[in-house]
Amino acid sequence: MSSDTAANPTPPAYLDEISGEQALAWVRTHNAHTLATLGQTERFREIETDILRVYHSTDKIAHVRQRGDWLYNFWKDATHERGLWRRCSWQQYKSGDPHWEVLLDIDALAAAEGQPWVWHGAQVHPVTGDSALITLSRGGSDADTTREFCLRTKTFLPDGFFRPEGKGSLQWASADGNMVLAAVECGPDTLTTSGYPRTVRLVRRGQDLCEGELICAGARDDIVTYAYWDRRDDRIFAGRATTFYTSETYQWQQGNLTHLDLPPDAEPAVWGPWLLVHLRHTWDTGAASYPAGALLACRYEHFQRGDRTFTTLFTPTASESIADVSVTANHVVLTVLRDVVTHTDLLTPPARGDSGADDDGGWQRREIDLVSSLLPDLEGAAAIVNCTLTPIAPLDHDDLWVVVESFNLPTTLARAQISPAGHVEAIEKLAQMPEFYPGDNIRVTQHFATSSDGTKIPYFLLAPKTHQPAGPRPTLLYGYGGFEVSLTPTYLPAVGKGWLERGGVYAIANIRGGGEYGPSWHQAALREHRHLAYEDCAAVARDLTERQVTTAAQLGIQGGSNGGLLMGNMLTGYPELFGAVVCQVPLLDMRRYTKLLAGASWQAEYGDPDDPDDWAFLQSFSPLHRFDPDASYPPVLFTTSTKDDRVHPAHARTMAYLMLEAGKDVTYWENTEGGHGGAATDAQRAQMQALIFEFLWQRLA
Repeated sequence: MSSDTAANPTPPAYLDEISGEQALAWVRTHNAHTLATLGQTERFREIETDILRVYHSTDKIAHVRQRGDWLYNFWKDATHERGLWRRCSWQQYKSGDPHWEVLLDIDALAAAEGQPWVWHGAQVHPVTGDSALITLSRGGSDADTTREFCLRTKTFLPDGFFRPEGKGSLQWASADGNMVLAAVECGPDTLTTSGYPRTVRLVRRGQDLCEGELICAGARDDIVTYAYWDRRDDRIFAGRATTFYTSETYQWQQGNLTHLDLPPDAEPAVWGPWLLVHLRHTWDTGAASYPAGALLACRYEHFQRGDRTFTTLFTPTASESIADVSVTANHVVLTVLRDVVTHTDLLTPPARGDSGADDDGGWQRREIDLVSSLLPDLEGAAAIVNCTLTPIAPLDHDDLWVVVESFNLPTTLARAQISPAGHVEAIEKLAQMPEFYPGDNIRVTQHFATSSDGTKIPYFLLAPKTHQPAGPRPTLLYGYGGFEVSLTPTYLPAVGKGWLERGGVYAIANIRGGGEYGPSWHQAALREHRHLAYEDCAAVARDLTERQVTTAAQLGIQGGSNGGLLMGNMLTGYPELFGAVVCQVPLLDMRRYTKLLAGASWQAEYGDPDDPDDWAFLQSFSPLHRFDPDASYPPVLFTTSTKDDRVHPAHARTMAYLMLEAGKDVTYWENTEGGHGGAATDAQRAQMQALIFEFLWQRLA
């Protein structure tokens, strides 16, 4: 521990040892105390049972991905807590009662191999369809392993492609299934300081992963080196992520890399003959200036010849930003946030005439309202929904998966049939999640708090309509505020069962640092401006009390990961605003965060503590260094995971130790597996969430 904490007791060094004997003994002691104080009440058991019933419901939507003629699904229930990978046909799926062909039982595999396997996904070969690259994690950590699986025999291929355990990737790279792109550790000094591979290689079947042809190599202080295969035009693109928000992108052709001359923080995508570019900052090409947050397009071949004239497909406004860009066979699907509510546009490029020139008319843009077509009775607050669109088979047609959900509206899954001209020909409702809590009893509203610099900060408020008594009630505020992540309307069964049904009020803050209003909203709270995110969150908390939704004693706050850093700053910077704090898988020691696991990859977000100029502002939002043993703090619950190899559990362990030594009201829970998500199975997840809600009810009610 640095001298910055000299006024506090020094946490023992053994807490840094993730699986050290002394550390785990300390964890077991505090876990046992938490279970004794929170896990033995009737309310805890009811909440845990209710949430687990949601997770194990056989009426949940079986979300699928199409690969060839099959629809693939990963499914967990009470019998299969680690999950089944399975598939069915389109006809069976649309019947509502499909016959699933089980391909791999993860519970059985875990039992047979004596490993706590957690599913990390599968890549079915997109052309042959006869094998898949399956990725599994031991206990839910980010480090995982990939094995080739035969879909005919339903067995792993003993001589197939294999990636050993680590933070890397393996991806298909040829139409015949005999080549992969491998990003793996290949001996000393082949990982970045963030712990990710520095090289990507093109590996042929039978080759060792480290003997394949080198595609791209990065520097040691990069974040990661990556590559992907563009099946549509049989091209390979590669890149170096030099920071979390900057990268260099290349096209690889027969041993040569051609750099795409774009701003380092732009997000490019080559789609057939088109280059799409989403900007994070204003770009002056000499010929024109394009604004931050814009989406641009030009012919890729023109770009390669040096032309920097783009068509602007989207320009952000004060209330509008891009939430997502995806492509189908003939269209760009643009999801736009307007004051944190989604809207959808289809962008269709001009056709190319016989002469090779673009036809007149340029790009066509059509706003499509799939929500009102699918759910025509929505009105008022019920219309505050999130609509997520995903191309079903982007190389073959333009149809879209449509997922519609809101705080008081169970998730609905549909298929939208889109014509090559960009018209919605039909929309077919396929499934709807059961109503796990009575949405018609939840009033959803959107409000705006005023931050310290006058900026209006939106937040959503969910309140039971019929709960008595009226007046201020226990309220839980959720926040994140980082990495350009947007918090949009989502169906929340666990919150519904553990909090809303019991009379609690729930709020979600869309503070700066997130992506709700585009790149500028995120950049406003970077590095030395981080305090703005915390001032925004405090402004929402004050607004809730000033509007008499709640009182400071009844207001709890919750967040994880970067949101855990937010919680640490609410705890140490604004303790008078809250009655309880839930701090999950958090960053808390900003002096050492770059030395702990993947922390070095986040310097672009927070700053470099080894740079004296950066440490001057970093220490102002390092909760471990802001902690004053003589100050008063609200009760706090820290949760983390021994298997979290992204944010080191030492952050939570050392903060909890310091506060406990100072006699503060601290509760601690560390799950032994689960990775950065904190839980590996639904049973673990339900237990953790029930502990959180019981803690909040005990402290706030």
